[in-house]
Amino acid sequence: MATENNVKTAQQGNEAERNSPLQTSKGNTTINDTVVQKLAGVSAREVPGVYSMGNAARRAFDSISERIPGSQTNVSGGVSVEKGEKQAAIDLSIVIEYGTSVVDVADGIRRNVIRTVEQATGLQVIEVNIDVTDVHLPNEEDDDKDSTDRELQ
Repeated sequence: MATENNVKTAQQGNEAERNSPLQTSKGNTTINDTVVQKLAGVSAREVPGVYSMGNAARRAFDSISERIPGSQTNVSGGVSVEKGEKQAAIDLSIVIEYGTSVVDVADGIRRNVIRTVEQATGLQVIEVNIDVTDVHLPNEEDDDKDSTDRELQ
């Protein structure tokens, strides 16, 4: 009797695993890594205190590509994803604004990214790792604009 109950419980557990939002009895849904990257990138940028995403090389490439007419903004820059059938782990590289709390910005990013990715995809986000690569100082924007203007002349 106990063995029959254990078998039934195991079968019910297997059915519950198969019947995730992405794997149902009526078919499976797969999500490409780039979908998760874009969702995470956009939701991370929405958090106050995030100046930009990516390391210095990525930001330099993005600033050049933004000047090309018809080019699109790369919203997945600074985002890498490891994704399985039901779960995802997300790594982000960010630059924060001077004067903001790294801890507060990181907490806001984690909340926003997890909420957005889980609601949009049905994947369970198991972790969001954040690498703060730089701090944007208020006077850097003026310096960047001046050097860009000189390069274009």
